Amino acid sequence: MSCCAPVAEGALAASERPVVTSEELRLASRPLGDGVMQVELAVPDVHCGGCIHTIESTLNRLDGVVGARVNLSTKRVTIKWRENNPPALIETLQSIGYPPHLFEDDGGKDKVLSELLWATGVAGFAASNIMLLSVSVWSGAEASTRDLFHWISALIAIPALAYAGRIFFRSAWSALRRGRTNMDVPISIGVTLAYALSLYETVHSGAHAYFDASVSLLFFLLIGRTLDHVMRNRARVAVNGLARLAPRGATVLGEDGSRDYLPLHEIQPGMTLAIAAGERIPVDGIVLDGTTDIDCSMATGESAPQTATSGTDIRAGMLNLTHPITMRATAAAKDSFLAEMVRLMEAAESGRAKYRRLADRASAAYAPVVHLTAFLTMIAWVVASGDWHRSITIAIAVLIITCPCALGLAVPMVQVVAARRLFENGVMAKDGSAMERLANIDTAVFDKTGTLTVGDARLINRDEIGDEPMRLAAALGAWSNHPRSRVIAAARPKDHETLAFSDIEELAGYGVQAKLDGATYRLGRASWALGREDAEGTVLACNGELLASFRFEDRLRQDTVEALQALQSRGIRVEIMSGDNEANVAAIARKLGISTYRAGVLPDDKAKHMADLAAEGRKVLMVGDGLNDAPALAAAYVSMAPATAADVGRNAADFVFLHESMMAAPVTHQIAQRSGRLIRQNFGIAVVYNLIAVPIAVLGYVTPLIAAIAMSGSSIIVVANALRLLSGNRKATQPSASARQPAHKLQEAL
Repeated sequence: MSCCAPVAEGALAASERPVVTSEELRLASRPLGDGVMQVELAVPDVHCGGCIHTIESTLNRLDGVVGARVNLSTKRVTIKWRENNPPALIETLQSIGYPPHLFEDDGGKDKVLSELLWATGVAGFAASNIMLLSVSVWSGAEASTRDLFHWISALIAIPALAYAGRIFFRSAWSALRRGRTNMDVPISIGVTLAYALSLYETVHSGAHAYFDASVSLLFFLLIGRTLDHVMRNRARVAVNGLARLAPRGATVLGEDGSRDYLPLHEIQPGMTLAIAAGERIPVDGIVLDGTTDIDCSMATGESAPQTATSGTDIRAGMLNLTHPITMRATAAAKDSFLAEMVRLMEAAESGRAKYRRLADRASAAYAPVVHLTAFLTMIAWVVASGDWHRSITIAIAVLIITCPCALGLAVPMVQVVAARRLFENGVMAKDGSAMERLANIDTAVFDKTGTLTVGDARLINRDEIGDEPMRLAAALGAWSNHPRSRVIAAARPKDHETLAFSDIEELAGYGVQAKLDGATYRLGRASWALGREDAEGTVLACNGELLASFRFEDRLRQDTVEALQALQSRGIRVEIMSGDNEANVAAIARKLGISTYRAGVLPDDKAKHMADLAAEGRKVLMVGDGLNDAPALAAAYVSMAPATAADVGRNAADFVFLHESMMAAPVTHQIAQRSGRLIRQNFGIAVVYNLIAVPIAVLGYVTPLIAAIAMSGSSIIVVANALRLLSGNRKATQPSASARQPAHKLQEAL
């Protein structure tokens, strides 16, 4: 088994799926902004680090390509390019032997596993029968009987090698005919040479033929490959299960009252959809009519159903529990919340962290090194012994055993398992390299409003504010995403009239302003709204004159005290940095036991503080949620935001946590640290394996069969070691679990 273990998947999928067309490529692409487009394509023929290097280096050389990244686990390539300069992506991938395909739903059937099991069964059946014939030969059969049994063994081995070995042969031939090699080339050479040597002995009535060894070699290679495939699927069960939450399509209501069922990819924003009770929401949207209970656990982590009525935002993947509703789609399937979560998980699996780059370079250099090693070994043994048969047999063992399978799997398997573990704890990572950075932090800086505190702060002086100022403030607050603006908007008077504001603008870190009847109204930071540096708090002003002042009572996010204590117990310095006034920030800091805090900080000052800490040599985790936090999130060493954050905040963050519990921060940090340790352990396993196995094989102490078992075993050990990350409490950030876990118990939870 090699680090290109799922070769069967590539060969099978490539033969059954049509290559993507230019029109399909256009429809599958999505804009990222600034004239950049992105598309994700299946490349089922990618097998190893060498394949990754070939695809990425070739695509990145094309004019117009901004970046290309291959995910070995999902066999996908993500390509970004300039819209005004579209490159020849399809033709380029086909020319280097990696035809791109669209993704297809196989109905839950694992065709790869089925093919591997059939191939393993055929190889095992043939090997057992050839071994039975070999017993008679080993027992001293006469020459004529021995030759007959050898010929029968040769005839049994031919169809077995052709059927079971095609998994390796197809991949090797596809690489060789394009002038490159992969990790199945030496396996194919080794199996073929082992059979050819035995056939040579049989033709010349030799006393020894090893048809059982050649077929058994294939049998053990397939066992290893099958186990690897099963273990990889186990590691990726989270993202696979997440993808299955998307329905195949939905019922679209026409303006004339018609009802048409459309596939998921044909649903466009603006369409009206009918969702029956028991159906999953196909795309992001807004409820138009009906009241029902929605299972939002996949998005929020809360097990209790949430009531949805007209105007409620709902997301793809949520489950409609009780009553039929109609909804208006606000996003296509490829841009929905569910698609974003799948992309985040896959991005976490394929990040180019330091260890991943090292493993990829080593895997890419494998082919020439292993072939040269085997060739020199054969020549040395021929010179030393003059025995071509033994020399070739030893060279076969070197070809099989000298494989960087463990090295190629060392990083990606840990990243796959870590992405699953994070998902189980309600955290999505955008990049595998972010986990590496998070493991090294020494400082954590938290925003207050909407981060340490939840976005449902209570307005405590509503009765002191007249209906007219409240009506104006609520109308302005409806145009802002700031948590306190939303609280003000929700406190609007009954039977209020909609106000026709114009020139509406939200200024990050300050507030929202608009014009009405020639007057300029501002809702937000007092110093900005009133134009006075000594003013504090949140106010409503008209042309600089105070109309109303608002006082709030914040509610801490769940498990905040325990989470910050957990970080501090690991030697991480914790700070609070907020745009709120001194009194409010100081009160929260005292409640949390945090001595270092900054109040009244503007967005640019937050980003500058990140730069100052970096200049001091600090590696900072920034946790924030709003528009005013986006510059700091982008400037930090690594960053995190809640799912309730503004879009720009989520986009700037490296991690997004879905649950209310602040335990997401220390749990993610702990998972990142454990991932780093497992990666280093896997590298150690890979290096030790090669340092021991290669010299033993070169010295002639290993048969091809033993080499196959050793090589398969090394890969399985690496995958099994990565799966250790799944041990422990898998729901540590869920409110039901985290509420029971004080800081000193966090290690036990993991």
